[in-house]
Amino acid sequence: MANTTTAATTAATPNAPHPVDQRPPFGRLFILGLQHVLAMYAGAVAVPLIVGGAMVAAGKLQQSDIHHLIVADLFVAGIASIIQSVGFWKFGSRLPLIQGVSFVSVAPMIAIGSQFGVQAIYGSVITTGLIMIAVAPVFSKIVKYFPAIVTGTIMTIIGLSLMKVPAGWIVSDKMAPNLSGGLNFLLALVTLLTVVVIHRFSSANWRPMAILGGVIVGTIVAQLFGATNWTEMHKAEWIGVPTPFQFGLPTFQIGAILTMAIVGLVIMTETTGDIIAVGKITGRPASKQVLGNGLRADGLSTLLGGVFNTFPYTAFAQNVGLVSLSRVFSRFVVTASGVILIALGLLPKLGGAVAAIPTPVLGGAGIALFGMITASGIRTLASIEWNETRALIVGVSVSIALLPSISSGFYDALPKTFAMILDSGITMGAISIILLNLLLNRQGNGHVDETMGAETTPLGAAEVSAELASEADAEVGEPGGVEKKTATETKRALEGAGTP
Repeated sequence: MANTTTAATTAATPNAPHPVDQRPPFGRLFILGLQHVLAMYAGAVAVPLIVGGAMVAAGKLQQSDIHHLIVADLFVAGIASIIQSVGFWKFGSRLPLIQGVSFVSVAPMIAIGSQFGVQAIYGSVITTGLIMIAVAPVFSKIVKYFPAIVTGTIMTIIGLSLMKVPAGWIVSDKMAPNLSGGLNFLLALVTLLTVVVIHRFSSANWRPMAILGGVIVGTIVAQLFGATNWTEMHKAEWIGVPTPFQFGLPTFQIGAILTMAIVGLVIMTETTGDIIAVGKITGRPASKQVLGNGLRADGLSTLLGGVFNTFPYTAFAQNVGLVSLSRVFSRFVVTASGVILIALGLLPKLGGAVAAIPTPVLGGAGIALFGMITASGIRTLASIEWNETRALIVGVSVSIALLPSISSGFYDALPKTFAMILDSGITMGAISIILLNLLLNRQGNGHVDETMGAETTPLGAAEVSAELASEADAEVGEPGGVEKKTATETKRALEGAGTP
């Protein structure tokens, strides 16, 4: 869709509002807002399905609890998107940024919940939200410690570490009997092939729907074989409000908080890239104050996520791509998306329907989903200037991260608090790459950061459709896309601006 009022037109009419501040008519506002919701919906519901499924397998939740996680996620995502786009006081970038749960937090939350229960997950999420709010004003000073060699490695580790999740969905001892006998592999294959076909042959507008499309087709095939169970959907109410602390008051474990705090820093790095990219696309460059306000909104959204039984939040990169592709820059379109997400979060029956998706279908979609995360990390790493030291830094970090996945119980002999931290491959990989990069990746007497070769910082690479952002930006005359050169642009955008 083309925006009827471009930045050039606005420049020619000094009294006209900036395209970011324009408000389309209500009907158009709703349609454009719905388009953003459809682009992010699959990624939005995937995290509660993954974490909820893992907690059910660990005996920490019941299957009937998953639909509560889904509607709570949509509800808070709507509130978070409104905070980010509308803004109040020092919270919100006032840019068209959709908020959703970050995949960076998935594996650490599963590790925390499996050992200490879901209450510890929410305690660590609440604490992380407060930490993110506190460090937002000074984050621009530490973002240099997250260059492409760091963020690319972390994204690669996330994708590789999470691959055991879809494998468990496809083949599990707790799988329903009607999904055995090879039907589980068939459903996973049908789902995966559908995702690949949609992503390969559809237009850029429909490509973000590949995961959702695969899940829908896989569920239809499962229904034909009588392998679906809609009991929870029938039991669920039509309308309901997510309840704070529904699964009990949060608990605060030191190890869990440390793990999630590292995740919070990585999430802030993702959001930093997204804010700068969307600022460039819309013609409203992000200053230090805008960046600080946007990061505070991330922290507040994460805090609310812990209260409402959901997870840490970040800006979704696929929606950055959609802004560039559609050329509709109004932040109020995202506000409309937030309202739609809140409405969806008030429909428990919808959560029940999503929770009824057979696990092999989720497994097929998960292979594509986490594979794209891995590929996004590899693509980022491919852009740096390699030498033996950097190869050693990345190789050691990836190896350390994969030890718990390759050898189950690798750290069991250690005290439980330390074992929980070490057993999270993503956490250990993140700590390793950050420290090794700081200690070894030096040139002369200084640390090598954003200026290293042609490095890039991924924009929300944990989200499934980051590739759309790159392609969409390329259409508007920026060959590198929104993922290209953002580390250097981050530095330039922050220089000379006031402190938030």
